Amino acid sequence: MPHPSVRSAFGATRRDAVFYLFLAPFALTIALFGIWPIVESVRVAFTQGYTGLSPEPVYNGFANFASVLQTASFRNSLWLTLLYTLAAVPLNLAVALALALLLAHPALRRGRVFFKLAIFLPVVCPEVAGYIVLKTMFNQDFGAINRILLVLGLPVFPGLTTPGSAFATLLAIETWNHVGLYTILFLANLQMLDKALSEAAAIDGAGRLQTLRHVVLPQLRPAVAVNAVYALIEFLKTFSVVYLVSRGGPNFATEFVSYYAWNRFATAQYGEATAIATLLFVAVLATTGAAYRWIGRDQRS
Repeated sequence: MPHPSVRSAFGATRRDAVFYLFLAPFALTIALFGIWPIVESVRVAFTQGYTGLSPEPVYNGFANFASVLQTASFRNSLWLTLLYTLAAVPLNLAVALALALLLAHPALRRGRVFFKLAIFLPVVCPEVAGYIVLKTMFNQDFGAINRILLVLGLPVFPGLTTPGSAFATLLAIETWNHVGLYTILFLANLQMLDKALSEAAAIDGAGRLQTLRHVVLPQLRPAVAVNAVYALIEFLKTFSVVYLVSRGGPNFATEFVSYYAWNRFATAQYGEATAIATLLFVAVLATTGAAYRWIGRDQRS
């Protein structure tokens, strides 16, 4: 009869085998539709526009990367992407935190569930439908936003006709689309805060703003960090709203890196397009890695 330790080891092996058996389809799907396209895209970036229909790839080293980095239009799109991200991340986090604090406030006794659903609804709304509706609302000629401004006697909003207003329009539309997710994450963390600290601060005579600054916000630092990472990744890759709303205009004022790469694909410049995509991938990966290292160091301290 087998020794108990042998039976235990055999049982553990069987459990591991069953675990990996169930995991295998998901791992294969990720490898096939996630990892392999990335590897193939990086490989194409080092060729002269190689595609699956090309007979043999002609490798040209870093020529595509050098060509892209020397192009003024690419540097402009990179600058616009960084500027957009630096504006969008703080705006989304600030709005989300404010909404979460309002939803968690004891004075909101009725309608809490309704407001949660209303704020989160844009997250599950199809992007195409939402962006097209909002594009119509921001239209400078017949949009609902300008109709309201006219009724209030305020100046009309230029919409997508000027670089600054187009930039602001995309920022507003994406905030509408993404802020619900960050709000729910903040709200979940607010419900896990140590209430004894807030009660102690109130006993010591601290006001609401002092309690928020010195008690609530320090406890929310991990949630702020995680939301900031998600937002960085999302806005560095901004594409859908540009494609559906502004098409990079006016005068290339909203031609961010992802849309710039797509334009290269559309004109069959596959080598440069994949080089741009590779640069963006590395930038997002490096930013995410640095952010997570900062989060880990912050939590350890």
